[in-house]
Amino acid sequence: MDSLSLSRVWMMRALYLWLALLILFFHLLPLNTLPSRWAPPDLLIALTFAWVVRRPDYVPTLSVAVVMLVADLLLQRPPGLLAALVVGARAYLKPTSAGGREVGFLSEWATVSFVLVAIAVLNRLILGITAVEQAPLWLAVIQLVLTIAVYPLVAWLSQTICGVRKLAPSDADALGGRA
Repeated sequence: MDSLSLSRVWMMRALYLWLALLILFFHLLPLNTLPSRWAPPDLLIALTFAWVVRRPDYVPTLSVAVVMLVADLLLQRPPGLLAALVVGARAYLKPTSAGGREVGFLSEWATVSFVLVAIAVLNRLILGITAVEQAPLWLAVIQLVLTIAVYPLVAWLSQTICGVRKLAPSDADALGGRA
């Protein structure tokens, strides 16, 4: 019952916000002044999805929206586009986590990979329609592939270090069916 206490939920929400700010801080550090030939994985989206799939009550929609909007502004992306796509993806992923049936990690990884691909395609499509300048396609593909590849590590670290584990069906019932 400790994992279901209100103080634990708020502590984990604060931890998510702190981790998101930490990821953004390291992303903004000027470690190299030369342009990179590859794009790093989007750890912020991987962290968000790993937590949403396991414990959606730890990452409410408003937190995801604010974190992603701040990321859009700090990383000089079109404000709100990726934030809206990630919030929509959160809404899609949340019911799969609360179904009460136990799915394997490969199924979870495939679902998250599908959602990441959908976000990337929609993002490029919308930016193309609105004639916004974009990064080259190969950089976007590299970032997508690396984000999909790093998701298992982020999920494992979230589970082992942060204690973000899936709810058991009995825990979901204790929460009144909301997970």
